[in-house]
Amino acid sequence: MIFATIEHILTHISFSIISIVITIHFITLFFHEIVGLHNSLERGMIATFLSITGLLVIRWIYSGHFPLSNLYESLIFLSWSFSFIHMIPKIRNHKNDLSVITAPSAIFTQGFATSGLSTEMHQSTILVPALQSQWLMMHVSMMLLSYAALLCGSLLSIALLVITFRKNIDLFFTRKNLLIKSFFVGEVEYLNDKRSVFKNTSFISFRNYYKYQLTQRLDYWSYRVISLGFTFLTIGILSGAVWANEAWGSYWNWDPKETWAFITWIIFAIYSHTRTNQNLQDIHSALAASIGFLIIWICYFGINLLGIGLHSYGSFTLTSN
Repeated sequence: MIFATIEHILTHISFSIISIVITIHFITLFFHEIVGLHNSLERGMIATFLSITGLLVIRWIYSGHFPLSNLYESLIFLSWSFSFIHMIPKIRNHKNDLSVITAPSAIFTQGFATSGLSTEMHQSTILVPALQSQWLMMHVSMMLLSYAALLCGSLLSIALLVITFRKNIDLFFTRKNLLIKSFFVGEVEYLNDKRSVFKNTSFISFRNYYKYQLTQRLDYWSYRVISLGFTFLTIGILSGAVWANEAWGSYWNWDPKETWAFITWIIFAIYSHTRTNQNLQDIHSALAASIGFLIIWICYFGINLLGIGLHSYGSFTLTSN
């Protein structure tokens, strides 16, 4: 009883802190000069990380197994993974550009876990025979860490695509307007418009320089976070194959979960290839990561929603009013 009470308290503490962190983050987007708020944001994410860690440890102690036996526990661990990824830049004293992704992702997953699932799923139960293995912690934790990293990296790539396409659209309409004016207006007026454009070149170049810097940072972090997630995914699939051989007598069964995990691996292998190819960088690799974002949700969430295959113990029911 005492463990359940502590877990309940830690759940609400972590959710409250991450909610405050989100509010602080939006304030810092508009008021960059408030240094204290940025420091509070970082402290809040650390407090969230520690609270979720305590929650998982408490649940581990009183359940007797690592808390990854159902969707509720996996979502809590996924929220912990987002917080963990947020800490990575701090280890090497890098500027943290991941907070815009990690903080909302953590509150979304934890909010859905606590409010979107039926209360029966919140209860810790005895592991089914297939999960009573030493491979549980290795396989499932690696897969969830990979999902968190790949989702964060994919969202950064999507942001890169949005900024790039918006810049190209603005450039297209600027040139189109100049061509229309040169056709319908006299040459003198066209030259005057052209001179006014050149007068604003310094401002446009200044703005484009910062857009260029932003896209470079997005590309830098998306590549490194996706590379980390791809490594976790590879380890998770390999450990899952060994576990499947022990539990079901076969390394690979083309179960829906296994199939979509393999598709996810292929998509991000393509991303890695395009990202390291000089002729296919930026847009092509970002498109691959954007497709991967959808594939991950199908693999993690869609298969559980259908409740089919050998991994059907991860199925769930939503809260009903």
